[in-house]
Amino acid sequence: MDGAPPLPDDLRAMLGAVRRIGRPRLVGGGVRDWLIGITPKDFDIEVAGVGFEELGRALAPFGATDVVGRSFGVIKVRGAEGEYDFSLPRRESKTGAGHRGFAVQPDPGLGDAEAAARRDFTVNAIAQDPFTGALVDPFHGQEDLRARVLRHTGPAFSEDPLRVLRAFQLAARFDFTLDPATAALCRTMLASFSELPVERVWGEWDKWAVKSVRPSRGLEVLEETGWVAHFPEVAALRGTLQEPEWHPEGDVMAHTGFCLDALVRLDGWGSSPAPRRRLLSLSVLAHDFGKPSTTERAERRGTMRWISPGHEAAGGPLAQSFLRRIGAPLDLDGPVAAIVVHHLAHHHGKSGEFTDSQVRRLARKLAPATIDDLALVMAADSLGRPPLPADDILALIGRLRARAAELEVEAHAPRPLILGRHLVALGRRPGPEFKPLLDAAFEAQLDGAFSDESGGVAWLRSHLG
Repeated sequence: MDGAPPLPDDLRAMLGAVRRIGRPRLVGGGVRDWLIGITPKDFDIEVAGVGFEELGRALAPFGATDVVGRSFGVIKVRGAEGEYDFSLPRRESKTGAGHRGFAVQPDPGLGDAEAAARRDFTVNAIAQDPFTGALVDPFHGQEDLRARVLRHTGPAFSEDPLRVLRAFQLAARFDFTLDPATAALCRTMLASFSELPVERVWGEWDKWAVKSVRPSRGLEVLEETGWVAHFPEVAALRGTLQEPEWHPEGDVMAHTGFCLDALVRLDGWGSSPAPRRRLLSLSVLAHDFGKPSTTERAERRGTMRWISPGHEAAGGPLAQSFLRRIGAPLDLDGPVAAIVVHHLAHHHGKSGEFTDSQVRRLARKLAPATIDDLALVMAADSLGRPPLPADDILALIGRLRARAAELEVEAHAPRPLILGRHLVALGRRPGPEFKPLLDAAFEAQLDGAFSDESGGVAWLRSHLG
């Protein structure tokens, strides 16, 4: 895109003040996004030709400033319209293991090319004059943007293992491919994965789960770099065969990639807030984790086929082990595992019909995930088998969803109508018998014995005799 991106008024005023004492440049992801047609939301500014103290004085009138680290040369400014990072150009040298094992030396006199050399990929090493829109592109990042290629800026790339996982999530977020030479360099960095704190690993997986436009690209990067070996639940999908009649697309890894790409094209994914997109992406990724351990060649109706009996149940614990491996928040374990275990529930209805009891119990088993969540995962699963049509399965999922809506359990689990206070009102004293009585009442409610409180009380009277 031509020209500089539209800047918030408060940032423009800050840049005007900084311009009088130094040379400000827009840098990093904001420039990249603008050049590929995405209006940037985050702005990072690098200012050359000025010292740290002088930069701080110039920015102080515009809002509270937070000195992130004098040694890093970064000042965070909270303005009226946003929060912005102003930094000095800096040199970095490797001093120890891990993502944080660097010595950082701010250098106000550093040139544009030298400052850009410390960045990870050429597409992230483009700077821009915020006033004229002129680009500073010493590593030809614009060419790689046009080709949608991730290419490392220089040999210093290998000093930071997190950059491999950045390639994983950036490829998925922007539909980039990985340059072969960069992939080869990443393969030499395999052992350095152990240096990464798990919270940094999760940070990259989280971006993949929430922001991808083509999630399968990320899986391709993991395979091309060999880093898929660090995620064995994912690695095992490659080479796990499927019956071609039902899965003409290939093995389980191929199927999972198609499913993930189908998911992010669904309206229900794109319109959801980040926490739900995270849940859905990880559930689709994990939905067939149980297949590698359950797949076998067996006879079915006189024909030898590849089958995976019980893979749904086997996948639940594997989904949880994977989430722990990548450092995901603990509250994802239950809902992701529940969706994995029940992702074939739409095939359990008799001739495509679902009893009220089935639907209520399914909603209960999924909680805190919902039937609406499960339906989106099922839809992605059905769309992930090209060139097979998915219309019949999508219609089946639609019937399940419609029945759940009629029962008002599509977005939450059924809540017990009979509580301890009802037993007290009937003269029962709280004690060990309460739980089995309340459980029996809830089971009856799920079976449709009653649908409101008064009906529940009547059932309870009858049950108590």
